[in-house]
Amino acid sequence: MSEPRTILDHNKLFDSEKYVRQRERKREFENACPEEEVLQTAAYTRSQEYADKNFARQAVVVNPAKACQPLGAVMAALGFEKTLPFIHGSQGCTAYFRSHFARHFKEPVPAVSSSMTEDGAVFGGMRNLIDGLETSVALYKPEMIAMSTTCMAEVIGDDLSAFIGNARKEGVLPEGMPIPFANTPSFSGSHITGYDNMLKAILSYLYERSSGQAVDPASSGKLNVLLGFEPYTGNFSELRRILELFGADYTVLGDHSGNFDSGADGTYAYYYGGTRLADVPDAANAQGTLALQKYSLRKTAEYIGETWGQPVKSLHTPLGVAATDRLLETIGEMSGRPVPEVLLQERARVVDALTDSHNYLHGKRVAMAGDPDLLLGLIGFCLELGMEPVHIVCSNGDAEFAQEAGLLLSSSPYGAEGKVHIGRDLWHLRSLLFNEPVDLAVGSSHLKYAAKEAGVPLLRVGFPIFDRHHLQRYPIIGYQGTLNLLTLFVNTVLERLDEDAPAHSFDLVR
Repeated sequence: MSEPRTILDHNKLFDSEKYVRQRERKREFENACPEEEVLQTAAYTRSQEYADKNFARQAVVVNPAKACQPLGAVMAALGFEKTLPFIHGSQGCTAYFRSHFARHFKEPVPAVSSSMTEDGAVFGGMRNLIDGLETSVALYKPEMIAMSTTCMAEVIGDDLSAFIGNARKEGVLPEGMPIPFANTPSFSGSHITGYDNMLKAILSYLYERSSGQAVDPASSGKLNVLLGFEPYTGNFSELRRILELFGADYTVLGDHSGNFDSGADGTYAYYYGGTRLADVPDAANAQGTLALQKYSLRKTAEYIGETWGQPVKSLHTPLGVAATDRLLETIGEMSGRPVPEVLLQERARVVDALTDSHNYLHGKRVAMAGDPDLLLGLIGFCLELGMEPVHIVCSNGDAEFAQEAGLLLSSSPYGAEGKVHIGRDLWHLRSLLFNEPVDLAVGSSHLKYAAKEAGVPLLRVGFPIFDRHHLQRYPIIGYQGTLNLLTLFVNTVLERLDEDAPAHSFDLVR
């Protein structure tokens, strides 16, 4: 019987003598800097002098806490039933979007590309687009194709409306198949801009093409709900639970939770769940629309308010007790129903949990990075616990966000040291971590390198989270989400206490 093989993980494997020698030879071949110089330079990048130069830079972006527009457009497209995202651009861009989502959600992501190459950049991509549409219909049999663009198509000025019209003339599309499209250049905006552009394009297209058709009379009493660029499938489940406890009749516009959280039953389908296409025209007759991400739904909310003529209530991501209170009050006002007793009981339990843990979190200094709506929610949550949000970095934030975040910080003595940095990146945040230290960092997996180097625990909240599993399945909104966030925060602090504790303070009970 053969001896069992010892399989080393990558940490131990690359510390073995073979790989150490290989790295040394590689350094000689590359004529690398001496190790001492590397260490000196690394130390200098942690200094205040370097931080001043870092914040003075204008023309270079290093590790921004955002992605590009078409990535958001893909998420928006996957929020509708049997809809295939079609990216007019190169295969490499599409592979990036698919892998980004697959690494976060741990799910396959259906999306196709017109596969533009150098020829398309010179002569235009119409032929690629038409051939791609024909192939997509034949292979994947979607009921709708939602098209967005990348840098290449935008720079050469491809006309999507004309190209789709020519595809219809050539007969490559089934009669009446909806093909909404949005221009989503990667060199402007971010993933939340692309999400907004694509969602608005889908809603306006489906509504306008159905003009004059019969409307379901029951839709007039419904409530429309939009979650925005939502990386937590658990938030969809939690919001549905809350609405159903209210007894509210609702339609989620853009429900991508099924596509990003499908089961394993031995078969695979291209499409899971999503908002029914037929529900969109009826949504125009709803009594109102509730948007849970005001900054990633600006154009969509404006369209609904102006074109559909219904009231729109826009909130930021409802994290924490106060923000959840506002959410429930808003649902109550829009639905005409009282807050259910079961939710009031949940609130009491969460307040009790916050009381149990606040002594470990009170006064902790926090750095955070992410999207505008998420950061507003995190700031409010931290202030409720007496934590101090010190560094708030929002790569895709604007002046309106900065003003709103500033007002929120000024509403509490715990926000007195808080500074909002819009248009900055994670390399800026690295300088802040070294020169104005904090106790905790909150953000995506991209923040792990700076946090580890600065010796700060990272709480992974937001998008993308590549290096931890299943966090996206747990809600972070509502009272239940508040409890989940609290659990993550306080246990991270307790874990650090245990790691740093001397033998005489290694407590069993905390």
